[in-house]
Amino acid sequence: MPTYEYECKKCGDAFELFQSMSDEPVRVCPKCGGEARRLINGGAGVIYKGSGFYSTDKSAQAQKKKNTEADKPAAVPCASCPHSGDVPPCMEKTAG
Repeated sequence: MPTYEYECKKCGDAFELFQSMSDEPVRVCPKCGGEARRLINGGAGVIYKGSGFYSTDKSAQAQKKKNTEADKPAAVPCASCPHSGDVPPCMEKTAG
């Protein structure tokens, strides 16, 4: 439930009320009994500060892992290698 801001047209008193969105706006000032009007405000924005927010995000961790794997040097078979497997024993040292 939001907090609404009101202002009295007669005495100028500003007050806030915590009420449901479906409730009717208050028309009477609780201080002087004059006519009150609800003020329009922009609401509250969310601001994330600090370094912990993105480092705990799963997609950020996946991207970091992807970038780390891309930084590894490519395995290149040596010219005299007789092996024909996916990763010959002579390349295991350079593959990571």
